[in-house]
Amino acid sequence: MSVRLGVSPIGWSNDDLPELGGDTPLDSCLAEARQAGFAGIELGNKFPTDPMVLRPLLERHGLALVSGWYSGRLLDRSVEEELAAVEAHRSLLVAMGCAVLVYAETSGGIAGDRQRPLSTRPRLRDEEWRDFGGRLTELADHLARSGIRLAYHHHMGTVIEDETEIDRLMAATGDSVGLLLDTGHLAFAGAAPAAVARRHGHRINHVHCKDVRGDVVAWVRAADASFLDAVVAGVFTVPGDGSIDFAAVLEALAAAEYRGWLVVEAEQDPAKAPPLAYARLGFAHLSAAVARAGLGGPR
Repeated sequence: MSVRLGVSPIGWSNDDLPELGGDTPLDSCLAEARQAGFAGIELGNKFPTDPMVLRPLLERHGLALVSGWYSGRLLDRSVEEELAAVEAHRSLLVAMGCAVLVYAETSGGIAGDRQRPLSTRPRLRDEEWRDFGGRLTELADHLARSGIRLAYHHHMGTVIEDETEIDRLMAATGDSVGLLLDTGHLAFAGAAPAAVARRHGHRINHVHCKDVRGDVVAWVRAADASFLDAVVAGVFTVPGDGSIDFAAVLEALAAAEYRGWLVVEAEQDPAKAPPLAYARLGFAHLSAAVARAGLGGPR
């Protein structure tokens, strides 16, 4: 199987900041995603959650459902409670033929709070890693038995944000816990995405491709701004419009024989960054990099 190129609807409508594209119709997002060349799209809060409604909607636009974000609370809940909480989401993704479920631990997270600077994010204590890793593995084992793999999403403002924490998470969990490699969040956190891809290539089962604007990253660090303020300031953009070397990232993924989705995801203000134009830019840059890396060609 070759890699497939998908896109996130967050460039059209931001789930955490409704003022960014809140009035954009879902049909416009889906039509433009296909016009830009993408084969699939991830979930957003405007999507119907009944597969009998969602499937014909996506088919009408020639798109597959890639996956969808889930805000986990495993630090606050038991594995049984978390399985009950995730069930509706899991069921939808499985019904739609998705291979992975995007999971981020959001207990105590501040990514959605515009009043909280990133320096105040939660962190795991040394004694918490083993227990968290064991319970996350148990959760992932259950999901795998039900037909879908967990893809852990490291994210700014959460307990798993930087390179060291990703390393510790991979060491504390079993192979059923896959890693979602998010190039933008890695670069924002000060890591080299290609290096992380080389080190954990065998665990990567999903990839979010977004670029960063280095000057905005520098401002966020100096000002100790919130994550949402960083988004509004334009910290993220599509591949080819920022400072990340996607050729190196894709070469590392090719070496790991990655086969799956590459999802262009860049939360921006659609009034400043027209979604279709940026989606086309991201698709073109990523397609060329995929071909050069020998990942089998996008489809």
